[in-house]
Order: sequence, then C-alpha cells, then structure tokens
Amino acid sequence: GVLSLGTPGVGKTTLGKELASRTGMTYINVGDVAKEGELYEGFDEEYDCPILDEDRVIDELEDKMSEGGVIVDYHGCDFFPERWFHIVFVLCTENSFLYDRLESRGYKGKKLQDNLQCEIFQTLYEEAMLSYREEIVHQLPSNTPEDLERNLDQIMQWIEQWMKDNN
Repeated sequence: GVLSLGTPGVGKTTLGKELASRTGMTYINVGDVAKEGELYEGFDEEYDCPILDEDRVIDELEDKMSEGGVIVDYHGCDFFPERWFHIVFVLCTENSFLYDRLESRGYKGKKLQDNLQCEIFQTLYEEAMLSYREEIVHQLPSNTPEDLERNLDQIMQWIEQWMKDNN
C-alpha cells in the first residue's frame, strides 16, 4: 500500500485520485470511510469535528489492505499498522498557499491556526519518520500544478521500482 499524508489543504486527495487512475490502484480516503461507516467515538467541540475511532477504522480497512494495491489518504499515520505501507509520502505546502486553501474551505480560528502550525513545524513528517522505516518516507512540495505533475512522476517511479524489487 501507499500512504499519502499531509495537513488538510495540501493536495492529498487530488494526488491520490490521479495516482489511482494512473496505476489502477484503489484510492481510499480515510475521512470518507469514517463518515460512511460512522466510525467515530465522540465529538471534539474545540475543533468542531467528530473524533475518529481508530480501531474500527483499522478493522474496516484490514481486508482491503491485505489484498494490496491501495492508496490511503489521511492527515495522520501513527495508528496504522506499519505492515500496511511500502511507500509513505508527506505533502507539504508553503503557508501562504495553505492559508488561502484552508480559508476557502471555511476553516477559521483555532482550527485554521493549528493546521498552519502543524505544517510550519512539519509535525506529520516527524510523525511519519517515527512510525515507519525512514527509507520509505518521502517529503514532497505541493504548491503549484507543476509540483503535482512532478510528484506524480516521482511516485510512479517509486512504485515501479518497488514492483521490480518485490516481484
């Protein structure tokens, strides 16, 4: 499996869907899976969003992940089983771009600030480096449409190389 990580607004979904269509892999947005199955354990008043039930998400995805050929899109990674992923990429966006994207999604106040902070301090990149083997974690810039194309080419190369090495 491939894990696509990044704070909201960095372009994970666009990249994940495009990658799936180029590779024939299955694209899974964890947020959507949770919404469809109502895989929550309460509500976070401060952030105005439901709290993910991580164990139920893992149960829900386990069969698909064991079949392989899956691209998973989420903004956190420390609860996924390490065995699920062969490549992890973390998208990062410059703050000025990210601010506009989040604001246009209706983010404001603490939610907006915390997502920007998360990006500034590269929180998710560090989380990924702690959660997975360092050599499978890649950080990619995601500011412009040109970045998107470059990232897709780069990830396609990694996937092709991985398939050569493992088949």
